[in-house]
Amino acid sequence: MFVKTGDKVRVIAGKDKGKEGTVTKTVAAKDRVVVEGVNIVKKHQKPSNEYPQGGVIDVEAPIHVSNVQLLDPSNNQPTRVGFKIEDGKKVRVSKKSGKELG
Repeated sequence: MFVKTGDKVRVIAGKDKGKEGTVTKTVAAKDRVVVEGVNIVKKHQKPSNEYPQGGVIDVEAPIHVSNVQLLDPSNNQPTRVGFKIEDGKKVRVSKKSGKELG
């Protein structure tokens, strides 16, 4: 998967198209990511220690990784991701600027 936790991404498809946020969680087995502030859904919560009242809460649901595009930190523009071997390590590289991604 080309995105990691902590990356800034822009949603390029779906109901939240155009929104930007930070990846908070990746689900590699299903090729999905959870992006902060994107794909908010209502969840019915039973009473528990964390939610003593229970009720309906808003949570961020995962979206498919193909619907997000990584933002290049140098110019804050969406970019495709390439990979390159440097000093025996595989590093991510921005296709737009050619710079290494963190």
